[in-house]
Amino acid sequence: MDNSSIKGSALAFASTIVLLAIIVFVFRPIIMWILANTKEGMVVGELFVVAIFCTVLVAGLASEVLGQHFIFGPLLLGLAVPEGPPLGSAMVAKLDLFVTGLLYPAFLTVSGLKTNFFEITLQSTGIVMIIVIFATLLKVGVVPVIAHYTEIPFREALVLGLLLNATGICELLILNLWKDGQILSNQDFSLAVIAVVAVTAIVTPMQAKDGAELRVLVCIHNQDNVPTVVNLLEASYATEESPVEVIALLLVELVGRAAPMLIAHQPFETLEINTSTSRSGHIINALHQYRVYNEGRATVQSFSAISHMEMMHEDICRVAFEQNATLVVIPFHKHWAIDGEIESVERAIQHMNTKVLEKAPCAVGILIDRGILKGSLSILNNQSMYHVAVLYIGGPDDMESLSYGARMANHTNVTLTIIRFLLFGSDNARDRKLDNDFINEVCHANTGNEDFSYQEQVVRDGVGLASSIRGLEDCFDLILVGRQHQASPLMQGLGAWTECPELGVIGDFLTSSDFDSSASVLVVQHHRVLGGRLMSRAMKPIINDRDVPLQSMQSHAVAETIALLHPYPF
Repeated sequence: MDNSSIKGSALAFASTIVLLAIIVFVFRPIIMWILANTKEGMVVGELFVVAIFCTVLVAGLASEVLGQHFIFGPLLLGLAVPEGPPLGSAMVAKLDLFVTGLLYPAFLTVSGLKTNFFEITLQSTGIVMIIVIFATLLKVGVVPVIAHYTEIPFREALVLGLLLNATGICELLILNLWKDGQILSNQDFSLAVIAVVAVTAIVTPMQAKDGAELRVLVCIHNQDNVPTVVNLLEASYATEESPVEVIALLLVELVGRAAPMLIAHQPFETLEINTSTSRSGHIINALHQYRVYNEGRATVQSFSAISHMEMMHEDICRVAFEQNATLVVIPFHKHWAIDGEIESVERAIQHMNTKVLEKAPCAVGILIDRGILKGSLSILNNQSMYHVAVLYIGGPDDMESLSYGARMANHTNVTLTIIRFLLFGSDNARDRKLDNDFINEVCHANTGNEDFSYQEQVVRDGVGLASSIRGLEDCFDLILVGRQHQASPLMQGLGAWTECPELGVIGDFLTSSDFDSSASVLVVQHHRVLGGRLMSRAMKPIINDRDVPLQSMQSHAVAETIALLHPYPF
């Protein structure tokens, strides 16, 4: 190597060190100054975000000038920017639509156009297949061995081994860089791309099964509903084998012409208890107590949706989709006073509930909260017994409610009573076979459970059904019921004066003045696709206060992949 080459290499190396020093000692302090001067709960200014984007372009150009790849500079800048809100997530939000909607598909298209299948030889294909299969089996086999000494369950270790074989955009980017640098020939590049697609196609479907983790999105509009919500979550019976992940969404009506925001509250570990002076603080700290009591069995994420009420359902459905929720619990639009009278009626909430029922990507439950009529009942810390009833007539919605209730039956402070209503003189066992099998499986799973009971009540018509339901007044703390039921003489006459169609016939009756009870009610709707058609899904019971805008939600790929059981396993 001559002196000029050595001098050029030394100059390129020194220039790279200078670029790194500028990023560390100039750019990074500026970023921290921006964050320090951003008020709590405020969004980083547009000017700062645009300036950072321009700096990324300059860094890419500087990298090329210095003899490095253009990715080098922007990569260092990315490491210098703190992840998450308020700055990191704000930048992601600005780029998300542009990148995922335009650049990402264009990059995949270009990579596909570079792939020439006609240059591939049979011998090379065999060699690459052997390498890929060996690497895949090595990862799948080694991880469980290591997990054996770290006390990680075998199933989780196996899934982790599969995830290590998942490839995507990063691998394609590296392959393109190697091809441009002539490290890979056209044949090698084509084979590598095929291997990436093939392995990803095999691993991805393994993430599609429902899981043991119950993911509940609870929407809270009034902090008076928090005690009942906490009781519902506690009754959901979180365990290490079947944990409960709570996504709490605080619904805040947007007044004026301000832009809607979705805000993520800081993790509980950074919360100060004395910050609970705000409305959100009281709610978050109440959920914090639930999480602490169920340490290792339950997790809680808290968000605030600040939007116009007529658009609030979009935030709810978006968060439910992004967080892969199993069940969305939304508040009822009526609130009771302590004397049992209706205190307020919010029609905007009723409209929101109707839209959520139509568009939700999972099961939905409308929570009619009468907890204020019973006082400060709490089942946390084994303070009280929680009496739950499931009213069962038949159909997918009732199956969904029973599946959720069956999970509760394992809680030591919960008594579960299943009350099935049958039509007098009707003995069509074929039509009821699915219901019979499902109930039999639940009863079999609770054999020996003294806090579990099953009843059958035979009625002649809707009048008899209403009379039987009235007999349940003040017997329970929570009643679960499906929203819709198949056409039956049992329902005749009950739907003539329906006031709240979003609750269905039985749910509406349970909230009417004809049912004088202090029990809260959860009206459950099975997951429906667009157009109201039922999803085909096997119902197998197995038994911060510094608020910052949320622009990007964390992926739960591992939890989704480990998921192998029913949404409400018990």
